[in-house]
Amino acid sequence: MIAPSRRSGIPARSLDRVIGALVGRLGLPVPALMMLVTVDRRSGRPRERPVLVLRTADARYLVAARGVTGWARDLRADRRLALRRGRRAEELRAVEVDGAGRDAAVAAYVRRFGWLTGRFFDLPRRPRPEDARRVAARHPTFRLTPGPVRGRSG
Repeated sequence: MIAPSRRSGIPARSLDRVIGALVGRLGLPVPALMMLVTVDRRSGRPRERPVLVLRTADARYLVAARGVTGWARDLRADRRLALRRGRRAEELRAVEVDGAGRDAAVAAYVRRFGWLTGRFFDLPRRPRPEDARRVAARHPTFRLTPGPVRGRSG
């Protein structure tokens, strides 16, 4: 299992750059893959990285598969974000989810994207929310809601 504080390795960062070029600049329509734009909590500059967006019947979610990542910390500090593909961007805000909502979102995320990110969760291939409960607290989960947020959130 990967420690939550571990940074991405060189291959992962290289892959992020390739994905950024294909999805971010060229707008390649890969389902669920978007470029997440947040405000860096330290520098105040925009930061962009590829993420998998989980769509459920009632909402969209971002789940930090690698644990408490930089983008998760950025969203905790400032809920504003944009999802971008090519020239199209959608301004949203993030609401951190916990409890049963987080368990269900993590389970759905692993069912949908486990082939790609399952190694970070230590869960069965088709987890139920009850299965996800033991690891969900290590994976910040955010529900995306429409519209920009003015200023910093508290």
